[in-house]
Amino acid sequence: MSDADPNLDLDLDLVLRSTRVVTPEGMRAATVAVSTADGTISAVLPYDTAVPPGASLEDFGDDVLLPGLVDTHVHVNDPGRTEWEGFASATRAAAAGGVTTLVDMPLNSVPPTTTVQALEIKRAVARAAAHVDIAFWGGAVPGNLRDLRPLHDAGVLGFKCFLLHSGVDEFPQLAPAELDAALGEIAGFGGLLIVHAEDPQLIDRAPSPSGPRYADFLASRPREAENRAIAGLIELARKHAARVHILHLSSAEALPLIAAARNEGVEITVETCPHFLTLTAEEVPDGATEFKCCPPIREAANQDALWQGLADGTIDCVVSDHSPCTADLKVGDFGQAWGGISSLQLGLPAVWTEARRRGRTLPDLARWMSTAPAALAGLAHKGAIEPGRDADFAVLAPEETFTVDPAALHHRNQVTAYAGKTLHGVVRSTWLRGRKIADHGTPTNPTEPTTPTPTPAPHGRLLERQHRT
Repeated sequence: MSDADPNLDLDLDLVLRSTRVVTPEGMRAATVAVSTADGTISAVLPYDTAVPPGASLEDFGDDVLLPGLVDTHVHVNDPGRTEWEGFASATRAAAAGGVTTLVDMPLNSVPPTTTVQALEIKRAVARAAAHVDIAFWGGAVPGNLRDLRPLHDAGVLGFKCFLLHSGVDEFPQLAPAELDAALGEIAGFGGLLIVHAEDPQLIDRAPSPSGPRYADFLASRPREAENRAIAGLIELARKHAARVHILHLSSAEALPLIAAARNEGVEITVETCPHFLTLTAEEVPDGATEFKCCPPIREAANQDALWQGLADGTIDCVVSDHSPCTADLKVGDFGQAWGGISSLQLGLPAVWTEARRRGRTLPDLARWMSTAPAALAGLAHKGAIEPGRDADFAVLAPEETFTVDPAALHHRNQVTAYAGKTLHGVVRSTWLRGRKIADHGTPTNPTEPTTPTPTPAPHGRLLERQHRT
């Protein structure tokens, strides 16, 4: 980095260097110039570029510099169910796991994010506790059709709905006519509908889950319920020329439907989750309800097909669906236990462990877990290591391993399906807009509203669609 280099930013004061930097063009040795004045990447330069006088150098050696992860599917539950998770604990866990931006789901908090007033309540709670950047989804529920446009104007990234009971009574599902009306309204202002896609009639006709056997729970959520729901959403998206996103895809049988619809020009995207890519039904012990989620973890052959969907581009994103609860709700009966898996801090190493085994690369991971989620959410300043983007990074030692100790997690409740598993990929540090926010798994500015001793203020910002606040 010489004085003659025309790419230099006059406000440059931080330089990051690694022999392995993941950029949109691939992984290479590089020097990344950062302006901490505005928290953006100034330039990506040759590895041996000289550091200008006065700039700080962080040399990561052979550790990999990835774009900070963007997790667009997180249930923070704050306010209202903060004993399950809260913005302080969730964002600490995110930072420790290399996640620099998360998007909060509109349900499991009380009130749910179905009106502008509820959105402002949630923003007020999040603002004081955000260790990473946070954006919000709105909710589409019966009776709030007139609230959708105001929520869109207030900056939510899109709208979530359920086609069957959500698990909490304050966030009801949409009946078919309500779904049709909501999608028509959202399409009218160019919004995005994100959908928990399981057909309620098929679920009702399936065997009711009860008892400790995972096989009985799996039979209660047949993959045909996902397939039929997705087929119906494709028809509605075609009817309204609307944008629809399928949440937490579990059934690989739906992938040909999605691929065919895209080929016809239907605007449909899809995500899957770390637990569907790394855990299998065959390995779930009886009574181990920490593995319960809806839709469910399916068989190994189905998992292979999900990985093929990622490889061929039918699946766009990998995001956590972090849905925590208190330990007492994970009773040993699959019919009674809360359905949700906590993985916000572990998504990167969990997915990398399986990806490397299958011959996938770190640039693949960056695309699935950062670039594509940022594009889905409309966060154009996130998701890649290139000039003009936010200087958000995860520094990963991909060859190193660790064994998951629930007590070492920053989630409020240390219940996880990954307990005792050995994973590849140790997150060395996490950087948000050029500031280190986690170091070797420990947030550098931990904050809890109830902490008696004052602590430094967190540095996360609240994001809106296409711009920041």
